Amino acid sequence: MMIFYIKNAFEDGKYKTDILTLDSSSRCCKTTPSPPKQLLVATPVEEGEYPVVMLLHGYLLYNSFYSQLMSHVSSHGFILIAPQLYSIAGPDITDEIKSTAEIIHWLSVGSLNHFLPAQVIPNLSKFALSGHSRGGKTAFAVALKKFGYSSDLKISTLIGIDPVDGTGKGQQTPPPVLAYEPNSLDLDKMPVLVIGSGLVETAWNSLFPPCAHPGVNHEEFFRECQSPAWHFVAEDYGHLDMLDDNTKGIRGMIFYCLCKNGEKRRPMRRFVGGILVSFLKAYLEGDDFELVKIKDGCHKGLPIKIQEFEVTK
Repeated sequence: MMIFYIKNAFEDGKYKTDILTLDSSSRCCKTTPSPPKQLLVATPVEEGEYPVVMLLHGYLLYNSFYSQLMSHVSSHGFILIAPQLYSIAGPDITDEIKSTAEIIHWLSVGSLNHFLPAQVIPNLSKFALSGHSRGGKTAFAVALKKFGYSSDLKISTLIGIDPVDGTGKGQQTPPPVLAYEPNSLDLDKMPVLVIGSGLVETAWNSLFPPCAHPGVNHEEFFRECQSPAWHFVAEDYGHLDMLDDNTKGIRGMIFYCLCKNGEKRRPMRRFVGGILVSFLKAYLEGDDFELVKIKDGCHKGLPIKIQEFEVTK
């Protein structure tokens, strides 16, 4: 009996995946260095060559909080790498920019190959850099190549998941990325995806500020992107709703309570994963089937309502 795989980026893909943890104690051979930072890796286990996506975590979050999102994207034929950039950090992201560049260099010399299943080959000619919240700002900073550290690999696409550049306009964390000029982020025609959450500017209660203020959130990042750039905003979901269902520990509980959230995380996580897959398929593999359906408003698999959509080509 012939089985047909029906495309739906918002559901799990056809590939079985595995989650690996690599750290300073991870050594496959004497000539291969350990990664500069602890890495969480989601990879297909079937034989093949797969594009690579790096995901930078949000402020004071753990990379493990993204494991379900990573597995979702990986099941569609991608290798996801999420470094733990720090445990405690101040407002300055310079060290995160440096660490990200060091990890990309580690990738560029083929080090990852030695830690993956033997039949799995990372295709670094198709390399996407992404980040959530503060990690989204860091991803933009690395891609812009103007803060003293740059990527050894060509970044094929850039993705900001609810990126944040400080606590408000005029209160950007150093080094500032946003310039408050339309189309001012010169990324040399790199395709950019910006995903936003509709509740990101809504405070959880009167005692706490919103997780991202106007002027430093996804709206301004998209406004300053040059084409081609895509912008999707999820209605009725919050800044941390794409994380795992169970973000264990006091840190996960505290941060989740500080942001206004939707009813459940799964729909938002599926939405973010599906948009990521559709965008990556279109710009890394030339398959825009699902991205076009989403753009045209005729994709029947959307798990949530899109509040806002914009594209500049």
